[in-house]
Amino acid sequence: MSMQQLSVFLENKPGALGEFAKDLSRYHINMRALSIAESRDFGIIRVIVDDPYEATRILRESGYIVQPTPVVGAEVSDEPGALLHILETLSEQNINVDYTYAFVSQKKNTAYMILRTSDIPGTEKVLGKSGVTLIGQDEIVDED
Repeated sequence: MSMQQLSVFLENKPGALGEFAKDLSRYHINMRALSIAESRDFGIIRVIVDDPYEATRILRESGYIVQPTPVVGAEVSDEPGALLHILETLSEQNINVDYTYAFVSQKKNTAYMILRTSDIPGTEKVLGKSGVTLIGQDEIVDED
């Protein structure tokens, strides 16, 4: 059920992010979620796209450094404590969350969380057993 996130190295300068978006747009690759971790000179873009395999090919051909990374997608209710349930469940099983980011879904009162953890298969198993609805690449693409 895990999905592929693309981690892309990008120089931190004016216009670089726009060029990245243009390269994906040119080939009709849709970005579904985006997070940027930056430093003074460079950034790492973490992006979920509708076609990670084609996007990886296109970006590499365009000269980007791209690393596909497995991540877990989970539905989170729009209510206090929903994320806490996920975090406590993982902590109880000694699964570390390396990073996470969220984006809205088309479903009312629901958001999606992307989780990169120390144990992707374990995360899927633990969250599935605790009643968390996991989402895969297909759910994100077919959301429209």
